[in-house]
Amino acid sequence: MAPGQTTQTSRTQTDQTEHRYVLTLGCPDRTGIVARISTFLTDVGGWITEAAYHSDEETGWFFTRQAIRADSASSSAAELRARFAAEVAAELGPETEWRLTDSRETKSAVLLVSKESHCLIDLLGRAHRGELPAEIRAVVGNHRELEDLTTRFGVPFHHVPFGGERKAEAFAEVGRIVAGYEPDAVVLARFMQILPPQLCDAWAGRAINIHHSFLPSFIGARPYHQAFARGVKLIGATCHYVTADLDAGPIIEQDVIRVDHSDSVADMVRQGRDIETLVLSRGLRWHLEDRVLVHGRKTVVFT
Repeated sequence: MAPGQTTQTSRTQTDQTEHRYVLTLGCPDRTGIVARISTFLTDVGGWITEAAYHSDEETGWFFTRQAIRADSASSSAAELRARFAAEVAAELGPETEWRLTDSRETKSAVLLVSKESHCLIDLLGRAHRGELPAEIRAVVGNHRELEDLTTRFGVPFHHVPFGGERKAEAFAEVGRIVAGYEPDAVVLARFMQILPPQLCDAWAGRAINIHHSFLPSFIGARPYHQAFARGVKLIGATCHYVTADLDAGPIIEQDVIRVDHSDSVADMVRQGRDIETLVLSRGLRWHLEDRVLVHGRKTVVFT
């Protein structure tokens, strides 16, 4: 592809509802990559329902996401993975990063919360309505305020207090609880705790945070108060992967809303909650649908 070029087809209703396999891939860019992947999918009888490509001029890296109808392929997902590894990935080189997922393999998420309820309510509601492509397996909270809300949806709630000198012990317990569910996503839904490096490493590429500002502005605590003090005219929210660097992980999604001099901090907080829920639900959905490819500190998101 030409450097810096991004192409993608429009998503169809068929791709959203039918049993499908999704192939995502990133590798050093060169000629012939698209042709090689297309040939492979043709050889296995794959009926492509969505195809997206991006060639990054700055890094010299190529990215793609392909969705195919599973009933058109001549092999199972496991067989396709083995064949793709041997026939295509090996040819493209050792730096190639790829995965092939099966939409029938139900994905799951565990949510970490504190006292703020808006993101939790939104995600539980979306999952209950079948609008989230995953099961919410559990909610872990460092306070009990959201336990009744969680259990009303039939989702287990685990209370792990963080008071006093037991923060390291508490994080170890959270790690054990999450590991027991083996989730595809660990969502910090306004958890308001900084993950220790060991959990950042264990959940790399799976831990997703919603930060209530338009990063990289106003990192850390009380961003709405920081924004009010600076007299900003736009406030926003950022959904990003969690790394050991505070609020600096690869960004998945962002959005903003306009404010003015008449808005108080409370007004900003109220309006910001709407943006937070939308941004988090979009980012989580794209992650679960294998639409987010991470390369270094950046992402390619095929929406």
